[in-house]
Amino acid sequence: MSQHEYASVNEKLDWKKAKTIAAGVDVGAVSTKAVILLDGQPYAISVVTTRVPKESALKAINAALAKTDLPLEKIRYIVGTGRGRKQVPFAHKTLSEIVCGAAGAVHVWGPSVRTVLDAGGQSCRVIQCTEKGRATSFLWNDKCAAGIGRSMEAFAGLVGKDLSEMSDIALEADKFPKLSDFCSVFAQSEALDLVRSKVPADEIIAGYHHAMVRRISTLVSRLGAKKDFVVIGGLAKNQALMAPLEERLKIGRLAPVAEWDPAVIVALGAALSADALYKEQQSDA
Repeated sequence: MSQHEYASVNEKLDWKKAKTIAAGVDVGAVSTKAVILLDGQPYAISVVTTRVPKESALKAINAALAKTDLPLEKIRYIVGTGRGRKQVPFAHKTLSEIVCGAAGAVHVWGPSVRTVLDAGGQSCRVIQCTEKGRATSFLWNDKCAAGIGRSMEAFAGLVGKDLSEMSDIALEADKFPKLSDFCSVFAQSEALDLVRSKVPADEIIAGYHHAMVRRISTLVSRLGAKKDFVVIGGLAKNQALMAPLEERLKIGRLAPVAEWDPAVIVALGAALSADALYKEQQSDA
């Protein structure tokens, strides 16, 4: 696995003793995540790079199962979600990222959550939800082909830095140029001009982060951020984006929960939905 891929297992749980085994697979534009639950408790989790959606879905579930002796066919219900949700060949049902993101966020942060920002690789989504994790309204920013997360990866290559160090570099800058916040492609073009003009890399990186902050905050403001506010998705781990975003929105997000990678919350929501759907199926039988 690459540095951005991983798999983990809760060895304290025994799948052979579980009454319900359910899973969610989130096929995103940048990464594919799988979460397996035993009686509603997290058992196995994996994150892999998305390449061909169908193959990535299989790779993710197999990575989650790899450190266990649980066979795929023993998983009673699987929900596929994400951009490639229709490419999850072993899914019993597919649900949108909106539904799964709200469900996963409320499960992790609690029933006080009312606004969820899903800052993913290809697009950003703002979701408002009830205390039970049901999405009531949402906005989806997908007007630009180069998503914020993926464009950040491309931008790192442009300035010759590793994606993992971008946030720390941006936080070190004392000043930064104002770049376009309408489109990440325009912002990259402007940044390239600055690179050629010998502007320090840390200033360019900080400027790019702040351009993306303005873009995200505009989306959130259009729907309105109601307390409590949480951020999920891979970009939630980028403090150079999150700190100025909170300042700009004038609303603090609930602190990340240590046990949960924000990138897998949508997959968690899919797994929770799978668990509920299986139980509903059994009660109707």
